[in-house]
Amino acid sequence: MTKPAGKSIAGKTILVADDDLSVRTVLTQALKREGYEVLAADNGATLYQWVMEGRGDLVITDVMMPGENGLDLIPKIHRRAPDMRVIVISAQNALTTAVSASEKGALEYLAKPFDIDELLSVVKNALRRRPAGEQNNAGEAQEAAHVAAALDKSFVVGQSRAMQDIYRTIARLRSADLTVLMTGESGTGKEVVARAFHQFSRFKDGPFVAVNMAAIPRELIESELFGHEKGAFTGATQRHIGKFEQAAGGTLFLDEIGDMPLEAQTRLLRVLQEGEFTPVGARRHVKAQVRVIAATHQDLRARVRDGRFREDLYYRLNVVPLHVPPLRERTEDIPALVQHFLRQSGTLKVLEPAAMAVFRTHGWPGNVRELENAVRRLAALHTEDVIDASAAQSALSAAAIAGAAQADNAQSDIAAMVAQALSADAGLMAGTDVYGRIIRMVEKPLIVRMLAMTGGNQIKAAELLGLNRNTLRKKIRDLEIDVKKGGRS
Repeated sequence: MTKPAGKSIAGKTILVADDDLSVRTVLTQALKREGYEVLAADNGATLYQWVMEGRGDLVITDVMMPGENGLDLIPKIHRRAPDMRVIVISAQNALTTAVSASEKGALEYLAKPFDIDELLSVVKNALRRRPAGEQNNAGEAQEAAHVAAALDKSFVVGQSRAMQDIYRTIARLRSADLTVLMTGESGTGKEVVARAFHQFSRFKDGPFVAVNMAAIPRELIESELFGHEKGAFTGATQRHIGKFEQAAGGTLFLDEIGDMPLEAQTRLLRVLQEGEFTPVGARRHVKAQVRVIAATHQDLRARVRDGRFREDLYYRLNVVPLHVPPLRERTEDIPALVQHFLRQSGTLKVLEPAAMAVFRTHGWPGNVRELENAVRRLAALHTEDVIDASAAQSALSAAAIAGAAQADNAQSDIAAMVAQALSADAGLMAGTDVYGRIIRMVEKPLIVRMLAMTGGNQIKAAELLGLNRNTLRKKIRDLEIDVKKGGRS
């Protein structure tokens, strides 16, 4: 621990608390090179004593230290020095740490090992910002107890740099209602991330409503989103509450937003701009009291250029852009994900290192969804408590067989979709060409699912569907199914 010193030539003093000598040394040297004075301690008590004495312009603190937890220090620091900005650094690089730090009143959270240039940039920007008390009302920060409880229900797992960026974004937006646009391949967990946004937001006590835009027939999309009145169209025998109204006070997740038809895009844009909507056939206006999160596997900029997506809607949705990376780009998260899915399966089984190596070197074209299926298959079928490399490889080799079995499940899902549509008061039974409308409703999601199951292998997908390969290619083109990223949608 270094001894307190006077003011620096830069006129700013940074208080550092971390029980790791190497971290204190690196931080002290880097900050002093920038002209700051540094007071470094190995515990929270000394840090707090310096704050009590009126020292320091900014705090950098670890979480786990001898004595008091660094997060618990933040409210105490702000009660004594409301303008003190606090940066949290932690090896506990999980979503709960990021959100807890934000709720306690931290200005920023950085996971170890952090990039020293990034930290210096954060310090520089922090010292230029308004006082912390004006910015985030740290003295009124909520208790963080609900975070752990919510995290128990969350499937957001990973310690990679990409996941840390997602955690920090979730933490920063906890009290905001800004629209988020997530991009990423199928199976990466975009809906899971959207649920985490909901759980750690001021909308957490409201409903979370998810809508797959690709699965809604074009003629039903406005009724599905905004609802309709009784008698609004032939077959509308009763009032229908749309997804916007169902999600009131909570979060509406619009998945595969790129598949939304242009006429519906115009209506959605109006809702986002005016904050209200009118159900089909109604004269009354309904307040859209929801936080909207959208997601897509497609390149929306390219669709804007092609005239298939409104540019003004794109910018309305893309207030906070967030990319969810494919699993192959964050393989360091695979061990944690495997353990998570094993726990979710209710088993005490573990993978030996060689088996984990098999999983880490696999390409995972189906991303986290494929990994989850493989782990659950192992948990259910492997009889030994320790899963070896041979069993892991067998589970992956069985994916093609499992894909065929999933095809049967897909048929069941499609059948359920048809049955639900026929039983709903959506006007399907009105007029003529019911067969044609049903086919148009189920054809695209069926082909999309088959392509996802086969990792984009059109020959295999055509075989499972019983179609000629050229016929499938024509349908992919006509239905505007994006196969640039391995055929996933």
